[in-house]
Amino acid sequence: MTATFHDLDGASVFITGGGNGIGAALTDGFLAQGAKVTFVGRSDASAFVDEMADKHGRRPLFIQCDITDTGALQAAMDQTVATYGGLLALVNNAANDMRYNAMQITPAIWDDMQAVNFKAYFFACQKAAALMGEGGSIINYSSISYLMGAAGMAPYVSANAGIMGMTRALAREWGPKGIRVNAIAPGWVFTEKQESQWATPEAKTAFLEKQCLKNFIQPSDMVGGTLFLASDTSAMMTGQTLVIDAGVVGTG
Repeated sequence: MTATFHDLDGASVFITGGGNGIGAALTDGFLAQGAKVTFVGRSDASAFVDEMADKHGRRPLFIQCDITDTGALQAAMDQTVATYGGLLALVNNAANDMRYNAMQITPAIWDDMQAVNFKAYFFACQKAAALMGEGGSIINYSSISYLMGAAGMAPYVSANAGIMGMTRALAREWGPKGIRVNAIAPGWVFTEKQESQWATPEAKTAFLEKQCLKNFIQPSDMVGGTLFLASDTSAMMTGQTLVIDAGVVGTG
């Protein structure tokens, strides 16, 4: 750990897609702070839960579900409160960044991509706000793909634009309840999925040229900013998008 956020010790945190990629790094990072972590995912994550138990001396609560099933997602959030007695932070992380030629996108593809990348985010936010009552932090993972206008990713880019707009709207609506809503826009994070599907040596070299900082971004690089937004250290931040991309885009 590079920093300790004392108010996260014992706090209840819910993470979507918390068993692999960036989500696994977030689960690990919150556990290291002493948080009580629940995460959901479509695939069995028992081995990862065991790994975290060995590392931290306690197990995250894993609930297997498809986040596009709104009822199952919100029931999992209810189970979190029943188990841990409350909810301090929601991290909407799960996403599908599949590439598509825009001329080949069908209504079914569009609907499927929005279901996982946008609809699930809203209904997790809605449930979190109901469970949090007065005060809490919601963190929505977006992407610099929207800020860059990335080609070949129209459904994903559109969803991420929506996430940033939704984040600002919900921050305004729920601010009087003390609920903060922020977004994180990562650059190209080299998860196992990215390495296996799209991160050719040529693509990685070309993208590195766009970065101010000349290191490939790893899932662990997303942890510090997420902890900061979950903690009261960022108590007066809401409606913001924190870009963690090694300097590819400018937002000021």
